Amino acid sequence: MPQIPEKIHELTVGQLAARSGAAVSALHFYESKGLISSRRTPGNQRRYTRDTLRRVAFIRAAQRVGIPLATIRGALAELPEERTPTRDDWAHLSEAWRSELDERIKQLNRLRDHLTDCIGCGCLSLDTCVLSNPDDVSGDRLTGSRLMTEPGGTRRGGRPEVEG
Repeated sequence: MPQIPEKIHELTVGQLAARSGAAVSALHFYESKGLISSRRTPGNQRRYTRDTLRRVAFIRAAQRVGIPLATIRGALAELPEERTPTRDDWAHLSEAWRSELDERIKQLNRLRDHLTDCIGCGCLSLDTCVLSNPDDVSGDRLTGSRLMTEPGGTRRGGRPEVEG
């Protein structure tokens, strides 16, 4: 990992990428989502303060355990003066995220345990498909795989529902 001299207080996007292990495109994405920030030089180049390294490490650690970026952004926004997260911050936030992760693990285990129910079918049109309808919310009314509609009769993505 490249070392950055202590006298350098700001990092280029390339230096930040090399030190954090995040791709330049990921850093630009994090910035567009308000997770990190930079200042612009007169030549319009991004410069990041050194503490952005810790912020990126925090973001990547949270992502690795499955925390959505919106949740991460919310957590970072709650820190006093939008400061870099500390070890205590991570401990507090990880405790708050534990129940969410436990629920996801439960759902994944349930899907894994029922995966063989769909292997023979191939088209996911069993009467109660645990993959396309994991909580079987329509099983008492319909059979087979269905494109679920949003309230108001539109498909997910905004297209009108088409009867088939």
